[in-house]
Amino acid sequence: MAHAHLDAAAGAPLHPAAREVLDAALARGYADPRALHGPGRDARLLLDNAREAVADALAVRRDEVWFTGPLDAVQRGLLGLAEARLHRGARLVVPSVEHAHVRHAARWWADRHDGQVHEVGVDSWGRAYDGDLVESAIGGDVAVVACQLANHEVGTIQPAGRFELPDGVPLFVDGSASLGMIDLPETGWSAAAGHATSWGGPGSIGVLVVRRGTRWSNPFPGDPEPQDFGGALPDVAGSLAAAAALQATLAERAEVDGRRRGLVDRIREVAAALPDTEVVGDPVERLPHLVTFSCLYLSGEALVRELDRAGFGVASGSACTASTLEPSHVLAAMGALTHGNVRISLGRDVTEQQVEALLAVLPEIVGRLRSEVGL
Repeated sequence: MAHAHLDAAAGAPLHPAAREVLDAALARGYADPRALHGPGRDARLLLDNAREAVADALAVRRDEVWFTGPLDAVQRGLLGLAEARLHRGARLVVPSVEHAHVRHAARWWADRHDGQVHEVGVDSWGRAYDGDLVESAIGGDVAVVACQLANHEVGTIQPAGRFELPDGVPLFVDGSASLGMIDLPETGWSAAAGHATSWGGPGSIGVLVVRRGTRWSNPFPGDPEPQDFGGALPDVAGSLAAAAALQATLAERAEVDGRRRGLVDRIREVAAALPDTEVVGDPVERLPHLVTFSCLYLSGEALVRELDRAGFGVASGSACTASTLEPSHVLAAMGALTHGNVRISLGRDVTEQQVEALLAVLPEIVGRLRSEVGL
């Protein structure tokens, strides 16, 4: 059997719909869509079509959607809300399991403005405490509250959009790991960001959504209002491919995610039966394609390496890395094991045969690695 890529959360092949659109869009959408000449007008039409398609898929207005880079979407979405409320204060409230790109952006902005980042605890599933987050937003000095749509390491769905925040306090929703699999809340948020890889689009494309009527101010040099790609030359072809992938993903979501959920249930069952192994994250209210478990006494890197040798590409979302030597902040916040961790995320084309082949070798690999360390 060919090598099985089971790390879709970190990157997956383009959805066929995106590949089909990309070639045609590259041929027509090469010009600057801000230009007044014919090729520019063609590019503008394609970009507007992409915006319309994404807005329709996300159930928002077309004038609320902006294309940019994935990290830029998060930074501009979060910090643009904070910048617009700087006159009220410079305190940002974030759950302790937010992605590093949210936490780093919040700390950067707070440091620039002599502010503070207040991290809110989570339960054992990795879900933010509703009451704690709302209480932390009281006081009048809060610039913005952030809450991810679902956790990128353990898959737990967060209650974003259901918080009863104080009047005027905006909520930023990071959907980078989940948009396309989970819908944005209908209400209760001010800005959101998505990464096209979560729905099979190009890895270079992010989507920023700023709700109509929201106070938002550019936290970086440039035009004070939102712009595609922050005012740089827009990637028209990539944006159109991202829109096509999102539409196609939503059309097939019930079937694809239903199948992946069943396969993840099977992985959870086998992993939970391994000695001294903890499956983390909510077993029900979770992303359909992702499962994480931690094996006591082992290193995540060793597990990833041995599974790769056996033909399975997985990730370790927790273990100490050579660059930081720090365990996962997500698992630490949950009170879970932070070593011997494996994250498996299934792409749209994963097969039952691939999953069963993984599960056939997993117990042997875990047992062999433990015997090598004298257990």
